[in-house]
Amino acid sequence: MKAIVIGGTQSGVGKTTVTAGVIGALRARGLRVAVFKTGPDYLDPTFHTAASGQPCRNLDSWIMPPELIVRAFRRAAQRADVAIVEGVMGLFDGRSGEDESGSTAQVAKLLGLPVVLVVDASAMARSAAAMVLGYATFDPGLRVAGVVLNRIAGERHFEAAKVAIERQSGVPVLGLMHRDDAFALPGRHLGLVSALERDASTSLASIAAAAVRGIDIDALLALAAEIPDEAGEEPVTAAEHVPIAIARDPAFSFYYEDGLDELVARGAELLPFSPLTDASLPAGARGVYIGGGYPEVFAAELAANRPMHEALRAHAAAGLPVYAECGGHMYLGQSLTALDGSRYEMAALTPLQSTMQGTRLALGYRVATALREGPVAKAGDQLRGHEFHLSAAAPPSEASACWRFQDPGRLDGFALGPVWSSYLHLHFAASPDAAQRFIDVCKGAWG
Repeated sequence: MKAIVIGGTQSGVGKTTVTAGVIGALRARGLRVAVFKTGPDYLDPTFHTAASGQPCRNLDSWIMPPELIVRAFRRAAQRADVAIVEGVMGLFDGRSGEDESGSTAQVAKLLGLPVVLVVDASAMARSAAAMVLGYATFDPGLRVAGVVLNRIAGERHFEAAKVAIERQSGVPVLGLMHRDDAFALPGRHLGLVSALERDASTSLASIAAAAVRGIDIDALLALAAEIPDEAGEEPVTAAEHVPIAIARDPAFSFYYEDGLDELVARGAELLPFSPLTDASLPAGARGVYIGGGYPEVFAAELAANRPMHEALRAHAAAGLPVYAECGGHMYLGQSLTALDGSRYEMAALTPLQSTMQGTRLALGYRVATALREGPVAKAGDQLRGHEFHLSAAAPPSEASACWRFQDPGRLDGFALGPVWSSYLHLHFAASPDAAQRFIDVCKGAWG
């Protein structure tokens, strides 16, 4: 099995487009492609899932310990012909400027994989050589094996950049993607519009065709690392199944695939439901999990579905756990105020009143300490996660908050009996004790 990382010089250079194109070109050869995304990203993976026909999985080297990164990669890639890992931000960007933690470079080194560097050459030619030379020599422990030039204007532009890069850095240029507005993937305030909300097949087909024309796929495969075909560790399947309702629709789609696998391996039977359209929870559900997403985009529809509000309140009133993250946190609150000032009534399981803001307010990794007993933690437990939202709300009180964030040292969320709701995104595969806790609480074992 071959494997390679596709990284970028910075955010916005077109890593996702190039990655989707390479995936499509490989599939056109009849190859089975396993695909991964570094960092805490929920949106790019929807396109890679659509392009590959396989679930895209996240590899986050700050949230996940090294051994779990390697295990998750090997487990998901073992039956593939090629594994492609798309980077996050710039190649060396991570949690901070002090070290490589959470960066694409760190994940590449943990997995022993070379990097193909995507360069946005739209406003440069020979200067691209200086950039590639810097990236290729910055970390001697990392191999930058090839370059793809994105947003190329024409053949003369490509040749000027290619000759300079190969002469000055010694790194081969594997090809190009032309500047083409048709390749642009639509975005919104938190990033790309999820492929779950639109039919991406036409765009992905065009991107794949462009990659077939412009990128030397044989050369890319020749540079990829050869990963031994060895059996990866399979998750242990629990004997007892615990039905847990999970919100899965265009409004709520932010989940880590490996995190869901961890829940299933420990006994969860995940039953999808839609807060947008369903009038009730799945029959027999012992717990509810509502992940992140875009409740602000679908606020009117969520507000109108009063039967679901009542079903969630009845579930919690029966003492059954409800766990919500970020967008789910906003949905469980009293109200959500949109950018235009419109106020929508939400499910009212917590007193949260969230208001959308015009600028990004909260983005970053968090170390969170549980302040009391809840569905995913015991008091004093410390977990890693991340925060990513454009809404604001009054801070909770010490008496009702579920988390204290180590940095920036503030309270977050609500712990109200069986309801545990906050802005924090957890990765259950990186926090197996939290996964087991959730399963046990859904079984009725709160202590």
